[in-house]
Order: sequence, then C-alpha cells, then structure tokens
Amino acid sequence: MKLKIFIFFALCCMRTVFGTRSFIVDYENNRFLKDGKPFRYVSGTVHYFRVHPEFWHDRIYKLKMAGLNAVQTYIEWNHHEPEPGVYNFEGNYDLVKFIKTAQDLDMLVILRPGPFIDAERDLGGLPYWLLRIDPNMKLRFWDPNFIKHMDEWFNVLLPKIEPLLYNNGGPVISIQIENEYAFCGCDQYKAHLRDLFNKLLKKNVVLFTTDQPFPNSIACGKTYGVLATTDFGAGANVTLNFNQLRFTQADGPLVNSEYYPGFIDHWGHPHSTKTTENVVKTLNEMLMFNASVNFYVFLGGTSFGFTAGSNILDTFQACTTSYDFDAPLTEAGDPTPKYYAVREAIGKFLPVPPGPVPQPAPKMKSPMITLKKVMSIWDYIAKLNNSVVSTYPLSFEKLNHPFGFILYRTTVQFRPTDPAVLTVKKIADRAYVYVNKVLQGILSREHKVESIPVQVLKGQQIDILVENQGRVCANQINDPKGILQNVTLGSKTLQNWTMIPIPLDPKSIQQIESSTEKTDSVSTPSFYTGEFKIPSSTRILDTFLKVDGWHKGAAFLNQFNLGKYWPIVGPQITLYAPSTLFRNSTTVNRITLFELENAPCGSKNNCSIQFVDTPMVDGPTPEY
Repeated sequence: MKLKIFIFFALCCMRTVFGTRSFIVDYENNRFLKDGKPFRYVSGTVHYFRVHPEFWHDRIYKLKMAGLNAVQTYIEWNHHEPEPGVYNFEGNYDLVKFIKTAQDLDMLVILRPGPFIDAERDLGGLPYWLLRIDPNMKLRFWDPNFIKHMDEWFNVLLPKIEPLLYNNGGPVISIQIENEYAFCGCDQYKAHLRDLFNKLLKKNVVLFTTDQPFPNSIACGKTYGVLATTDFGAGANVTLNFNQLRFTQADGPLVNSEYYPGFIDHWGHPHSTKTTENVVKTLNEMLMFNASVNFYVFLGGTSFGFTAGSNILDTFQACTTSYDFDAPLTEAGDPTPKYYAVREAIGKFLPVPPGPVPQPAPKMKSPMITLKKVMSIWDYIAKLNNSVVSTYPLSFEKLNHPFGFILYRTTVQFRPTDPAVLTVKKIADRAYVYVNKVLQGILSREHKVESIPVQVLKGQQIDILVENQGRVCANQINDPKGILQNVTLGSKTLQNWTMIPIPLDPKSIQQIESSTEKTDSVSTPSFYTGEFKIPSSTRILDTFLKVDGWHKGAAFLNQFNLGKYWPIVGPQITLYAPSTLFRNSTTVNRITLFELENAPCGSKNNCSIQFVDTPMVDGPTPEY
C-alpha cells in the first residue's frame, strides 16, 4: 500500500515537472533555462505605441523571419494614465493585444515597464501630471509622493501582465525594473520596485536591470536578487564590456539588453547611422560569447503627435518625429540591407525560419495637393473659452496642458524705453514674441536666446506663443514647460497674464478645417488645409508627407497628428503616413498643417504639399 502511494505521488510530481512551463536563470552554469533546457534569446525592440496596431503582426513577423525569437518593448506609463486614475489600454495602447500578437507568432516577449523608460519619449515615459502635483517631486527616487502614484499605477498594470507570464502559459519571459538607474545614483527605491514586482507577479518571472558597461554604473544599478545586464552598440569592445558586467554580476547569463544598430536623431543635427559591417561584426562577437542580445531598436517607428522627448547634451536638443534609428527595419517597417545581413549572422548560431524573406513594400505617391489658409492663431484663440488669468505666468503643468502650445498674453501698463529688452530667463522651450500681433523675435532654450529688443508702447499687447518641444527624457528629467520665471521688460516685471492653452485634438482640428475666417500674412502662425480623394484605381499604401518649403509646425491627416515637422533645420524632411489613416475613394481626405513661421505661399492664399513614396530622414542640417 505504501509503495502504491509513493508511486502515485511520484507520478504526480513528474507530471508537474514535465508538464509545467518554466523560464529561469541558471546562475551556476551562466545561462537561462527554458522548460529545463539551455536557452538564449536574440530579440528586437518594437514599441507598440510607435506603430499602428494594424501593423503589429507584420512588424513582429518580420522580426521572426530575421531569426529573432523574442520581441522587447517598453511600457509607457505616460499615455496609459494620461491623468491620475484615468487609464487607457485601447488602440495604440492595447498592450495585452500586442503581447498576444507576439504569442500568436510563437515569439517570446520581454517587457520594460520602468516606470522610467527614456525611449526618447516625453519625460522618459513618466506622466506630466506628476510635475503638476509637485513641481519638486523627486522622480525615480524614494519620494513618498512619487512612490504613491507609481504604486497605484503598477497595481493596475502588473495584474494585466501576470496571466501572460511564460510560467503561466503566456509569452513574457522577463521583465526589467527601472532603466539605466545608475544615472540617478543609488537609492532604496530600486529595492521597493523589486519587492513590488515580486509581490504582484508572485515571484514568477525573471527580473533584470540594465546599465551602461562601467563598473560604477552596473554596481549602482544592480539590485539584489535581480539579474544585471548591460547595453552597448555596434563597434564597442565586446570582451571589455562583458568583463565589466562580470565585475558586478559574477554568475548568470551575459545579456546586452540594448544593442544599438543605429541611434537617435535630434532636430538640427545630422542623421545618426551605424554601418552594417560594424553591426554584424559586434553581433557575431556577442553571440560567440553565448550572450543573449536585444536589438535596440529593430524597428523604431514614429513618435506621432507631441510624444517625442528631448535631451540635454551640450545644450537642449529636441528629438525628431521619426524614430527610424537606422534600424534593420525602417520607420515604415521595410527591411534594409542591414536586416538581411543580421539575418545571415543570426543563422550561424540559431535556426532561421524557412520561407520567403520579407521585402520592402511599395509606397503611394500623390499629385500635388493645394492647401488654403483657413484660420490664423489669432482667429483660433478668439473662439476659445479656456483662458486662465494669473498675476504671473503659469507652467503647462499648472494649466493642465500636457503637450503642444500655450499663448501667454499681457498688456504693458507703463511707458517703456525704445527699444525695451524683453527677457524670459527660463523659457521651455521655444517662444514667438508679438507686439500687437506683429512678430518681434524668437526666444530659444536650445540656442540660449533669453532676451530680445522690442518696440512697444504703453497700452499695447504682448503675446508670447510658447512651444513645448518635448520634456527631457533622460538624466535631468524634472523638466516643466512654459514660462517658468517672471517676464521683464527693461527693469520692470510684467504682470496680469492671460494664458490660453491651444487644443489640437482631432475634434479641434475638425472644427478648424471647416472654418472660413479671414486670415493674416504668411508669417502669422496659421492653419492650412486641403482636400483630396484617392482614385478607386489606386491602391492605398503607406506614404510620406513631404514638407520641404515649409518652416516649422505640426501636420494632421484626417485629424490624426502625424507629428512635428521642421525641414529648415532637418534632418527629417518627410513625415510617415500609414495607409491605415487614409479613407477610400468614396470619401474625402483632409491634410492640415499648423505652420508657425512662414508658409511657402508667396503673395497667394494657397500653398501645396505632396505625399511621396520615398522617405527623407537624412536631409541637410545647419553648420555650427
């Protein structure tokens, strides 16, 4: 009888062992184990929020056909919780659908929920409203106010992820806590994150950290009980960098969690590239170490709308709308020569799926489209009833306006000198100064232009149109926007401000497009719109809006914000327009531009624009 009972329990245990999925770190043998067998991954980053949902399957499939066995993505708190307690998991932010799409393609998933993600996104993916709640909040530290809101967010997010863990039958094999934390210093906040994740995910997934390959960085970023990984790009010294990782993480698999096959772009600076030869050479060296590798990014996608962040290097630099990154797949998802070379390199170490290799897809080109000016900024703000009055200027955050533009207006109450110097010591980030609606000059955070001479009389109106060019996404991320100090005219402080946030949501753009207002000169910030139909004989395909000749602004296709353009400084000249945004031949399409500086209309009221079949993200840039 005892023997029968023993056999029964032994069989039950065997069924448990052999019938249960598992993904763990085998520290003793410096490897991962997947279902009890040695495993390593070659994955690629695709940000679900930078790709239209209808293309998620296509992009992940192309990763698979390149020989990758996993897809990695950040999770962006910012747009999942646009206001406190208001959650968005639909459309571009349907995270569960993205993960299940990968699973349908038999691809594993690696998640990086931060809460800070960088990713060249506004405020590094943190919600702007944290700065409204407390402008001095210590983001990414043990600040009770920050911890409170972060914990509330993860108590919503992580229960959605828990059923999708690999050990629970889903595709998620590992999850990162924080992101390159060594930039911040050492803080108990990391341990809190680890414990929170372990609690909400029931200690049922591999947790990891990522830091640059310097001993102090990895040591500070590492968290006890969490796998440490590193990041570096093509052309780096692989042996040296992995030795630096080993200095802190003595055992366990070697992982490069961000292998850069290209790099980010900033407005006004040359397009970043890395050669295919260097990308393949460094990849080969890592795979010979039996390392796991994640391409950051394999496909970059697009920072649609006002979602792109900025950096502070030698000076403030705003990121472009395109996140092409010189990646193996282009912004529009087309394989490049780098894609095919990477596939060949991976095939020497891992099985590559058989079948036709993806090829670049055809693109659509349109005739010239005539745009007509329909409304100036002055016409538009006259229709708004959302103004706020304050003795001194308020930030975007205090005005509950996350992105875009705000007009600051005051009337001069004293007799100034001629000319008088208008000074804004802290402008974030770019501002157009008007006296009685006549442009006086531009203030610029990037170029440290804080003062301009103006001719203004007592009783005249000063308008300052401020553009938020994207909150800093790394390092100095506590980055409020707007006019952040008092404005002086000569030696006197200007008071009694009216502030008017500029709504540019789909409903507002639709109302603008139907306007027939009289307009001002081409140098006045204005909205230009045009209609076009796609012939029934034309197949609707992806395309690119070419904006050369225009100066600076934002473009909208059928009320969808394609993003910012700034071709006069480059390097980006075209805006990617997915086929999914166009309407069929029986319906009119609309293209609208909000041009801030100077439309190429000459003395006419009409301008033109065109969709082209070739992207231009490497245009000329200023010579510094």
